[in-house]
Amino acid sequence: MNVFVTGAAGFIGGSIATGLVQAGHTVTGLVRSAEQADELRALGITPVVGTLDDRELLTAQARAADAVINAASSDHLGAVQALLDALRGSNKVFLHTSGSSIVGDASGGKASDVIYYEDNLPAPTVDKAARVAIDNLILAAAKDGVNSAVICNTLIYGHSLGVQRDSVQLPRLLKQARKSGVVRHVGSGRNIWSNVHIEDVVSLYLLALSNNVPGTFYFVESGEASFIDMTTAMAQALNLGEPQDWPLKDAEAEWGYEMANYGLGSNSRVRGTRARELLGWAPKRTSVIEWIRNEMV
Repeated sequence: MNVFVTGAAGFIGGSIATGLVQAGHTVTGLVRSAEQADELRALGITPVVGTLDDRELLTAQARAADAVINAASSDHLGAVQALLDALRGSNKVFLHTSGSSIVGDASGGKASDVIYYEDNLPAPTVDKAARVAIDNLILAAAKDGVNSAVICNTLIYGHSLGVQRDSVQLPRLLKQARKSGVVRHVGSGRNIWSNVHIEDVVSLYLLALSNNVPGTFYFVESGEASFIDMTTAMAQALNLGEPQDWPLKDAEAEWGYEMANYGLGSNSRVRGTRARELLGWAPKRTSVIEWIRNEMV
C-alpha cells in the first residue's frame, strides 16, 4: 500500500512511517526541512518537504496515496480540511492522530477515579474544544466516502522507531531531573494516565490500515500509572532521592501551561475496547514502570 504520513520526522509519525516500511508498505512522509528529508531517506521513506499550511501539496499527496495518516498535529484544522476534501468519495483510509488529554481534567496532580470509555466521552473543556471538534469532523467524514478513524493515544512511552528518539511527556520529567538533580511531578503526583508503548501504537495503525471500520474512535491504552509511581521509578533509575512535589505555577514555568496542566498535571484514565475487538489488536507491552526502570535511561 502507498501511504502518505504527515509528521514523518516526529516521534509518533516517524515510528509509524518506519513501521510501515518494515511491513512492506511504500511510504511518503511530510517533513519541514532538507535535513529531515535526508534522515527519512535513510529509513526507506520518500520525503516531501512542506508544511501543514501547504494545501495544494497535501491535496496532491492525499490523492496520489492509497491511505493517509495524519500524525503531525491534532489541532491543525486547515490541514485536516485539506486532506478530507482530497479524500472525499474515495473510500480511502484516513487515520487521524488525537490524544487523550481531550478528557484531561487539569487537576494539578490530584487523583481521580473517573474513567472514560469510547462510547461515553465527556463534554470537552474550553482548552480542548477545538481539538474535539476536529475529531468529530473526521468521524463525520465516514458519511462522505472517507474510511476515517480517530486514533486517540494515551501517554506513549518507549523509544522511537524513527529519527526522533523521545516521546512527549516522560522525557520532560527526565530532562528536568537531569538539569536539577531532583525528579519532580506536578502537585502531589497522584494523577493517573493510561499509557501505551510506541511499538504497540505502531501495530495498531498497521492493523487499522486494513481493518478499520469507517467513522471509528479508538482509545489506545494497555495500562495506567500514577505520576508519583512513574517519577519514583525514574528516581530509582537515575539513582536520585525520592521524587518531590512541585507547585503547579513552578511546573508551568518549566513546561508551559499546556504541558504542566494537561500533559503532566491531569488525570486521563480511559479504556479502549474497539481496537481489540474490531482490529484484533493485542498489545505486548503493559508496564510503563518496568520500562522506566530498565530501558528509559
